Amino acid sequence: MRIAIAGAGNVGRSIARELLANGHHVLLIERSAAAIKLDSVPGAVWVEADACELQSLEEANLESYDVSIAATGDDKANLVYSLLAKTEFGVPRTVGRVNHPGNEWMFSEQWGVDVSVSTPRLMSALVEEAVSTGDLVRLLTFKKSTAHLSEVTLPEDNPLVGRRLRDVGFPGDAVCVAIIRDGAPLTPERDRAFEAGDELLFIVTQESEAELIDMLGGDDLDAEQD
Repeated sequence: MRIAIAGAGNVGRSIARELLANGHHVLLIERSAAAIKLDSVPGAVWVEADACELQSLEEANLESYDVSIAATGDDKANLVYSLLAKTEFGVPRTVGRVNHPGNEWMFSEQWGVDVSVSTPRLMSALVEEAVSTGDLVRLLTFKKSTAHLSEVTLPEDNPLVGRRLRDVGFPGDAVCVAIIRDGAPLTPERDRAFEAGDELLFIVTQESEAELIDMLGGDDLDAEQD
């Protein structure tokens, strides 16, 4: 894919290196000459320009890119760039970095943002995941639905331990999509038994989340899963 990234700070450069390693074409747009470090991201195309200026994006041929990523440390700039990428250049997929949680509500389709990534929210979720055992932790919210990606680590006394997936009736809108055991991902096969320390990943709707939390605490485990 052809991916254009606005902002070549630590975040933008890290994203660019990962994408290049996966075989993608990457354009880095950076307005500060001091921040342009060609050797830091070998293989990327660099443009010294303001990503909020229409003419600069025209000269960069932004319309030829499949994805745009707004990765600057300025939420206003990220919103303007995303809006221009979507409405003026028709970029199919836009991703916006949210620096301040209070601005998260603005990163929506109205501003041309298909996917928003809130660093503070992600960091807090990862901290919760690292210290919580037995509690359901919401890791990610899917923008166009009420579903979440949530995680729970099973303690030794959890009633799921020793039971097979096929014998457990999860709420209708909760789907166990993966089991992480000893650092390795496992498919949630129906005959696989849960073990203490397993990390379970669920796609669950907001409506079913409370029911899933109650169930993981020991209730409603006897229903047969379809």
